[in-house]
Formats: sequence, structure tokens, C-alpha cells
Amino acid sequence: MKETLRLRTDIYFAAIRQGEILLHHPYDSFTHSVVDFLNHAAADPKVLAIKQTLYRTSGDSPIVAALIEAAEAGKQVLAVIEIRARFDETANVRWAQQLEEAGVHVVYGILGLKTHAKASLVVREENGILRRYSHIGTGNYHPRTARMYEDLGLLSADEVLGRDLSTLFNQLSGFAPEAEYVRLLVAPKFLRLEILEKIKREVDNHLSGKSSRIRMKLNSIVDPEIIAELYKAVDAGVPVEISVRGISCFDPRATQPYGKLKIRSYLGRFLEHSRIFHFANGGDDEIYIGSADLMDRNLNRRVESLAKISRDEHKKELIKIFDLYLSSKTAAWHLLPDGKWLRVNQDPNGAPLAELQRVMIDTYRVHS
Repeated sequence: MKETLRLRTDIYFAAIRQGEILLHHPYDSFTHSVVDFLNHAAADPKVLAIKQTLYRTSGDSPIVAALIEAAEAGKQVLAVIEIRARFDETANVRWAQQLEEAGVHVVYGILGLKTHAKASLVVREENGILRRYSHIGTGNYHPRTARMYEDLGLLSADEVLGRDLSTLFNQLSGFAPEAEYVRLLVAPKFLRLEILEKIKREVDNHLSGKSSRIRMKLNSIVDPEIIAELYKAVDAGVPVEISVRGISCFDPRATQPYGKLKIRSYLGRFLEHSRIFHFANGGDDEIYIGSADLMDRNLNRRVESLAKISRDEHKKELIKIFDLYLSSKTAAWHLLPDGKWLRVNQDPNGAPLAELQRVMIDTYRVHS
């Protein structure tokens, strides 16, 4: 039995070592990817430690069950629980108590900041060497809402990302001084400045004749400073394309070449929840996924993280997602030059446009 378990977990983690795995929920199963990741870690005798953020989770959470199993098996387990998660305060206090009773080291983040980052880190001993495995995502570790929310995640054995997450967890638990990150953009210290610098870089690239474009998919974009820089980018001629599900404070009348600004909003069967940021970067595309919207609370009053995508095939997949969300062939709400929103669900000839999430379902069905 133990030999079978060892072989199964060895095969599982070897698959992650072969290359990072990009997940797109609910089209990819959350249970058979993220929950399995933690279940394997909890059961694996080679795993020494698990570190996990929890903002929201389900009432019968298999995530919490895996952390308890790991602690009871003698592994070092850290849970960073946000007890001020709106509407989930009582549940999170209850989970914190249960985890502490099982021997989990429970911390509540950094004083004055909500911990909204979505991250999991597993430390495993392999042939006398410690190797880090990680998951970082755009959505909560909540198996029930993962069936209804559209989100992205990344399973990785990349040592650079693993070190970044180790640093982040150490800071959240009070065991590390301020530090720099390589693949992560972390709020509140770095994220705003990095986003602003990347917007300005796209303007410089455009003015010097290099490839330039800014694309964002998020829940809300409200921050005045970032919106002002995006206006400047549009005025300079940089294409700015944004898919926003919730609040948008863009006023198209504030910028001149409106043809360079495209704002879309999509509402469908699944709640659009992923955050993606794409900068053309002179032809060397930079793409990030993570937990942060562009609001004051995300940039200044929360711990958030965005992870840089490293594999070219994943960049291409995310660019295709942008292409679909911003396409004239899919139905969506369009922000017009006069600042009004218009639901566009027919082409100029009156033919119905494609329903975006149906296209996604069909695409993933073909490739499954």
C-alpha cells in the first residue's frame, strides 16, 4: 500500500516537473487539478511542508481537509487565513480554529492589509534535495464556486517562482524582511509601480517604432492614476484593449484617438473572474495572471500577487483568450465613444454573434 502511494505521488509530481501546467476553470476541473495537488501533497511521505493562503473556501472544504491531514501526518503546515473576507468572516474563524487544533500554524497576514493573494506552496524532498512545487491562481480555493467562476491557475515546479512564493509566505508569517521578487508582482509595495512602468514602456516602444499593445482582463478598473496613464498611452497611439466584468471608470471622451481604445464587458453562464495582463513589450510578450484588480484596495490595502507566464505555449493560449473576448465575432457589451454601453449580439447583417463561453466549452471539449 505504501509503495503504491509512493509511486503514485512520484508520478504526479514528476508530471509537474515536466513543465508548468496552465489551468482554465471551470473548463478544467478544479477538483482534479488544484484539490488533487494538495491531496497528493498531504499524502506524500516525501512532502515536508505545505503553505497555503485561504480567503474563501467551501463549507466542507477538501482544501482544509488536506491541510489537516498533512499536519496530522507530521508535516509542517502554514495557513494564511483572511478572517476579514467579506461575508466569510465566521466561516474563516471556524476554519482557523479547526486547523490550529490539528497542529497547523495559522497566521492572519500583515497588520492593516487583507491577504487576497491566491497561492499554495509544497516543499518536497527528492534524493536529498528540497524542491518547491507551487500553485498560483486568480480565484479562491473554493471547489464549489470554481464550478461557476471563470478563473486561471498555474501549477509549477519552477524554482524561481517557488523562491518567490517562499519569500511571500515568509513575509506573511512575519519571518522575513522586505525582499525583491523575480516572477511575482506583489502589492502593495511593487504592483502599482510595476504596472505604471509597463504602461509607460509601451508608450516608449510605440514612439520608437516597436511593437506595442496593452491588454487587460479583470473584474474592475477604478484606480485614477493607472487610468490616467492608460489615457496617455491611447493618446500616444498605443492600442489599449480591456475586458472588464464589473466596475469600469473609463470615460472614452477623455481621450482623443478612440479607435485605439477598446472596452468590452461579458456576462454569461459563468462569472468572469480571471485577471490577465498583457504587454506587447516590443515583441517579447509579457503576460501576468493573478489575484489583483486595478482598484485602490487591491493596489494599496491588500496583499496581491501576479505571476509572470514563462512558457510560450501558455502565452499563445492566453493571447487567444484575449482575441476571443475582444473579437467582433462574439457577443458582448461595448463601451461607446459617448460613454454609454451597448449590448452587441448581432453582426451588421443581423446574424447572431457567437456566445463566448459556449465557444470556450466547445474548444476545451475538442482538446480534452
